Amino acid sequence: MYYGYGYDPTYILLIPGMIFAFYAQTKITSTFNKFLRVRNSYGYTGYEVARRILDANGLNSVRIEMVGGQLTDHYDPRSKVLRLSRDVYNGTSLASAGVAAHECGHAIQHSEDYTPLTIRNTIAPIASFGSQAAWFLIFIGLVLNMMQLFTLGIYFFSAVVLFQIITLPVEYNASRRAIIALEDYGLVARDEVYGAKKVLSAAALTYVAATVTAILQLLRLLLIRGRRQD
Repeated sequence: MYYGYGYDPTYILLIPGMIFAFYAQTKITSTFNKFLRVRNSYGYTGYEVARRILDANGLNSVRIEMVGGQLTDHYDPRSKVLRLSRDVYNGTSLASAGVAAHECGHAIQHSEDYTPLTIRNTIAPIASFGSQAAWFLIFIGLVLNMMQLFTLGIYFFSAVVLFQIITLPVEYNASRRAIIALEDYGLVARDEVYGAKKVLSAAALTYVAATVTAILQLLRLLLIRGRRQD
């Protein structure tokens, strides 16, 4: 069926994902900024929180570095370096404590060979290549009407979807470890843990939104292929 140049009704599938992604991004930004203004009564900086958690888990060799940007915090398993954004590294807020503890959760997962993290790290190069190759193959397949290339692009994109799905248990587990560590090591007062939980819950939504969007995009591509083959 011909829908007119530039119009593709399958785009409707992506609308829920786009709305969810916008909501999730707005939620994490507002929640992070809110608790960035709420000081941890013990006065520990994000760096101090991270260092104490890492050392308590025998990860003295893991370095902590400061990076630019906001919410750019991450753990690099290749170099065993935990990188914290300036607000988190120097901050004494509940948001800083929560984010720093979460990244420590990833470092602990790595040290324990946590299975979902191991799987994610294994397929990460494939997913990275797939995210770049998929759309090129899909575009060429559509333009030249070569559905073999289009299908190959779908396979590559499926690796991206799989990566997003596996990321969910990794992130939720890191957050759970973070909250336990904050409580067990006395890094925030017990009545302040809720603030860190709010920040980490909002952050988790962004991963859920990315997964939902990727799945919807995959369904859309499968619909397009089915319509072209009819």
